Amino acid sequence: MNIEEIVAKVTQEVLSRLGENTIGSPAVKETGSDVAQTIEHSILNPDTTAAQIVKACKEARDLRMANVCVSPYYVTLAAEQLRGSGVKVCTAIGFPHGAASTAAKIAEAREAIKNGAEEMDVSMNILAIKNGEIAEAVKDLKSVVDTVHGKAMVKAIYEQGLYTDEEKAAALNVAKAAGVDFVKISNALTGKKAIVEDVRFVRGIIGNAIGIKIDGGISDAKTVRELMAAGAQRFGCSKSVQIIKG
Repeated sequence: MNIEEIVAKVTQEVLSRLGENTIGSPAVKETGSDVAQTIEHSILNPDTTAAQIVKACKEARDLRMANVCVSPYYVTLAAEQLRGSGVKVCTAIGFPHGAASTAAKIAEAREAIKNGAEEMDVSMNILAIKNGEIAEAVKDLKSVVDTVHGKAMVKAIYEQGLYTDEEKAAALNVAKAAGVDFVKISNALTGKKAIVEDVRFVRGIIGNAIGIKIDGGISDAKTVRELMAAGAQRFGCSKSVQIIKG
């Protein structure tokens, strides 16, 4: 056997042992265990069953995610499943349009806390902002913030795809003036994925004292890390397990 044949044989043996990493085969996906505690396991589809909530809570416990985000209807169930785990329950208030009355949002927030929620994503009043009624939008959001102060973290939902550039700045200043803990760059109503430039834009307006959450369109750990490097701290994901396990 000449040297070329020996090299070819050894190379083939090595490639065979590598399995999926052989030339021409799919590469092993990058895992995201290091970003698990930044992931909010989002289970908000309108056809979600109780069994799916139980399963999601187990996944969040096992993988040590930040929270499980559920509709108000499932807060009690999620709180029971996550008790003592360190994984929090998050719910959506005034979702998705933010057009409910302030009194309704306050009542929803109080009920969520009573049932075990420790974090809440609160829809800003999109209609007020679109109409230039900025003071009204601040008053609406601040009323919820003041109601849950010391009991739950508030993330203001900023539906970036619905606003003009001027309205984007106005909406972010509403969140800042209301004293929220986080701004959630949301894509629920438009499907517009948040990119690095969006995070930098938001950070430039709200400053460094308020956190940034991204929601929608994230399916891998690489994207999480890129957005984190740009200034985001939390990531609402429906593909949480895929991101963490690769």
